Amino acid sequence: MKLSLHDYISIKIHQTDLHLTSYIKAKLEVFNLAPEQNLVMMLLWEQDGLTQNQISQKLNKDKTNIARMASNLEKKGFISRVNCNDDRRSVKLFLTTEGKALGEKVIPITEEFNDVVVKDISKKELEQLEMTLTKMSKNVDCFYK
Repeated sequence: MKLSLHDYISIKIHQTDLHLTSYIKAKLEVFNLAPEQNLVMMLLWEQDGLTQNQISQKLNKDKTNIARMASNLEKKGFISRVNCNDDRRSVKLFLTTEGKALGEKVIPITEEFNDVVVKDISKKELEQLEMTLTKMSKNVDCFYK
């Protein structure tokens, strides 16, 4: 039997992602911060001074994309990029004073967003969802190897 459009789990996941991204995009817009850029900032708010390569690995994004985001965040005054002394090809990202202050405003919004998203979902359901999404990612990964 042929699946209908609404039977594809990948489409449901994509639609959910679009919905969630639209919500957080609207919340972050006032801070001149895109959702993707916010991911980089969240990592730096957790641990300042990460390299672009470390951020690329943590976010599973290509290095060029991270370099572009870092450049944009630097132009906005949120971070500074510093070449590593021991490896000239490696660039570390550091929060500026403005970037640190931004975290005090944005982190509560991202925490509230997370609370909204997981509302009425049990810890067990969240654990199961994470396991399921991990399996799906691994299933797709095998096509790239």
